[in-house]
Amino acid sequence: MGRLIVEQIVSVDGYAADAEGGIGFFEAVDEVDSNDADQLAFLEHVDAIVLGATTYRMFADYWPGADPEVERVAEPIDRLPKFVVSNTLDSAPWGDGEIEVLRGDGIESVAALKERFEGIVVWGSLTLADALFEAGLVDELRLRVVPVLIGAGRSFTPEGLGERRLELDHIVSHPSGHVGVTYRVR
Repeated sequence: MGRLIVEQIVSVDGYAADAEGGIGFFEAVDEVDSNDADQLAFLEHVDAIVLGATTYRMFADYWPGADPEVERVAEPIDRLPKFVVSNTLDSAPWGDGEIEVLRGDGIESVAALKERFEGIVVWGSLTLADALFEAGLVDELRLRVVPVLIGAGRSFTPEGLGERRLELDHIVSHPSGHVGVTYRVR
């Protein structure tokens, strides 16, 4: 069975979106490329990417045309198989191609992917990530902590999740003040 990793970019006070649902606080890191080496090392162990519809739209607007000379993570993002969990999208264009839309029960769809792929990452996709946490499908949590406090917003976990024990796997700090923390879900 594969390993499902949820990766979220969060403020120091634990929000993945501000009170209006925006993610402008991501820009608080002056040297956003300073974590590229960490992300590239992580992506060496990822076999597939899963996105919810909203995050897919954000990614599809940027990543298919990103220059790998400028955005070092563009090549693996483009190369890896991608899936979008959605019952509303008719199609999911990605550059010159399409990525597979997983319809129906998102939990069942992602569980089936865990049978096919060893390492799967879910980026952002807060509603999908909530459901995956609630279903107990998340094996690893990667937090990319941005050095900013925003005071209010949307947590990266669902309300009422209850206690889930985590085991620290590793921490990476960057000159920008950004910190990457990886936990295994017990």
